[in-house]
Amino acid sequence: METLDFEKIEKIRRDRKEAHDFLADRSKAYGAFVDLAREAFAEGTLDKKTKELMAVSISIVIHCEPCLVWHIGESFRAGATDQEIIESMEVAMEMGGGPATVTARFALKVLEYFHEKNKGQ
Repeated sequence: METLDFEKIEKIRRDRKEAHDFLADRSKAYGAFVDLAREAFAEGTLDKKTKELMAVSISIVIHCEPCLVWHIGESFRAGATDQEIIESMEVAMEMGGGPATVTARFALKVLEYFHEKNKGQ
């Protein structure tokens, strides 16, 4: 993976954690959003893995790179395979057209990042 891609993904992860840590005790609205996310991604009729794969697709269509970093990581933690993530990317590209293919390329870099990060674990 190119160093710049790795650094970008690391920065996205750091920024998310810093913002979360800052807002968690200072913002009731942010706390409510965290509660909503926790409930939305909880096991239900749809399992967490399916919900995370849906979020990967949506993140591509709305061009949200920080969302991709989070939801691809969560997809792996929920047991998703590379192929499942790639197929969710394919659905997003079909739904989002040409611009979604650009964001999907970033999603591939994130996939590669998590493989590099988790080598030997």
